[in-house]
Amino acid sequence: MQEITSSSPRDIAGTLLSRIAERGGASRAELARETGWARSTVSQWIDRLGHAGLVVEGEAAVSAGGRPAIPVRLNPSAGKLLTATFGATHARIGVSDLRGDPLGETEKTVRLDQGPDHVLDWTQESFRELLGQVGATAEDVRAITIGLPGPVHFVHGRVVRPPIMPGWDGYPVKRHFAARYPAPVIVDNDVNLMALGALHDRFRDVDHLLFVKIGTGIGCGIVVDRRLHRGADGSAGDIGHIPVADSTEVCNCGREGCLEAVAGASAIAGELKLASPIEIAALVHGGDPKAVHAIRRAGQRIGRVLAGLVSFANPAAIVLGGSLAGLRDILLTEIRSAVIGQATDLATRALRIEISPPEVDVARLGAVALGREAALSPEAVRRLVEKSS
Repeated sequence: MQEITSSSPRDIAGTLLSRIAERGGASRAELARETGWARSTVSQWIDRLGHAGLVVEGEAAVSAGGRPAIPVRLNPSAGKLLTATFGATHARIGVSDLRGDPLGETEKTVRLDQGPDHVLDWTQESFRELLGQVGATAEDVRAITIGLPGPVHFVHGRVVRPPIMPGWDGYPVKRHFAARYPAPVIVDNDVNLMALGALHDRFRDVDHLLFVKIGTGIGCGIVVDRRLHRGADGSAGDIGHIPVADSTEVCNCGREGCLEAVAGASAIAGELKLASPIEIAALVHGGDPKAVHAIRRAGQRIGRVLAGLVSFANPAAIVLGGSLAGLRDILLTEIRSAVIGQATDLATRALRIEISPPEVDVARLGAVALGREAALSPEAVRRLVEKSS
């Protein structure tokens, strides 16, 4: 492990806590050896982290000789992480401990077209109720993560011209919560959270990954070197608005031929004259030839777009999620065939293309991971240590 040469007091506490959290525990001697800092310096800051309630020391480990090592571990009770992940018509609100283990959750039908004030006020009330259920207050919150199904300017925490979220354009989502909690607030696109969640769930051995959400819209979360890639302004991965060659359909963004306008769930439901995209699966499973044909064609179109991404980005895995991903026997076959057939041989020879298990809430996992990273950042830890002093 690479030694750390900086010894700025601003960084030491956060760096030590991050090392302890990553490893699940480490002795003072191990931390001194790994960081290159003096044992006395490490001990001093471990004491300060302990005084702040951020770490605890466990029972001494068995030693072959000499003084037994006492592991220092992250105190999961040192704070709470709040998460809210939204679809077009539903939301999941959760509270976790600092280790990321869930403590409570609520799920409800919530329509985003009711506007940001209504939706976020409900979210705030749900946070308050969940914190009360676990015996915590706003002061115990270490980070809040909000996932939304629209383009998000990550730095500013604002939604930018979201197609299915009327009234949200430019709304300061981040500020809505920052005024209520003394903690970092992260606002991100929902598919980015899903990509990060899949990485932490079943793809821990993968460094480069694409998560493709196929539902009302079509989006892609991009992981490069195990970190989210958002692009310059946060719009990386918005593949639903890549034009496809065989269509002039008008998209809800106002442009023609977007992938989402011909292969998204709403587009397919409209083509089949269905009242809701939920009915698509029933028709497909019943063998309806028009529905099966529509899904096959959607899979081919999505696969052609992904083939270009695979040749360009060379991911190790593509994970499919969203409401249409459950039609795996048809959709997955067509997507895999198009990707393997059209992307370069070197980029596809070891490529994994899989469906995200519907029973795993990867959006929540990703939201917790982002929140935990913010809560354990050097800046956040420094503030907690200084406050406790």
